[in-house]
Amino acid sequence: MIPAAFEYYRPKDMDGVLSILAEHGDDARVMAGGHSLIPMMKLRMADVPHLIDLQDVAGLSGIEVDGGQIRIGAMVTQHDIIDHADLTAAAPILREAALQIADPQVRYMGTVGGNVANGDPGNDMPGLMQCLDAQFTVVGTDGERTIAARDFYEAAYMTAREDEEVLTSVTFAAPKGGYAYEKQKRKIGDYATAAAAVQIVRDGDICTEASIAMTNLSDTPIYSEAAGAALIGTMVDAAALTAAVNAMLGDIDPTEDNRGPIAFKKHVAGVILRRAIERAWSRA
Repeated sequence: MIPAAFEYYRPKDMDGVLSILAEHGDDARVMAGGHSLIPMMKLRMADVPHLIDLQDVAGLSGIEVDGGQIRIGAMVTQHDIIDHADLTAAAPILREAALQIADPQVRYMGTVGGNVANGDPGNDMPGLMQCLDAQFTVVGTDGERTIAARDFYEAAYMTAREDEEVLTSVTFAAPKGGYAYEKQKRKIGDYATAAAAVQIVRDGDICTEASIAMTNLSDTPIYSEAAGAALIGTMVDAAALTAAVNAMLGDIDPTEDNRGPIAFKKHVAGVILRRAIERAWSRA
């Protein structure tokens, strides 16, 4: 389908972006790579009379790895993540996840900011950022504020970002220990039926820290504190794995769609999470 008619803007700085947002309110939307918003506009699922392209806005495309802190600009693409050696060394789970997003053509244009800000429960980066306990910086006419990834998602396509705010960057501490991003999908380019992001720290044979989040199993990404807690203090044996999976199953709320019925999605979620925990533990 063809999207409804809209006005297109390509401002050169954030002041220009914010002035357009202030003028047009919720009739205006910002676009990063466009791989989330444009398909919705074509399907008439999103009515955007005023479209603001961020491609020319300076300061949104950098990746900074400074000691134990990482900052990723909103316009950084999935390909940029895959190709950044320092980022891969500091947070290898990001590259592992980015390589599983869609296909190379999409990864060259799809951005981190667009992936996390849109509120699509099928996107990969929101759950991963919850696993990493990332912070999202947003800028609006009233200034700048920071929102935790674990507090950002309220419902499908609804977030804590106000209509007149723009997400500019993602920051988080470099993760420790073992990691895994495991994803099951029907075909290349599809959204996940279920995906799991896991970070685990071990001391000898004992798990001392665990962070777990899953994707596309509720109307928001699910960070499960209970699933991580089920692993801490254990040797991540069969009993601990089962406890973690059961905890996550208690937190998710999948719905039936063309990826399968609820029972199937819960089964896939358990299999994927178990695999992710085992792989992260083997790398810890």
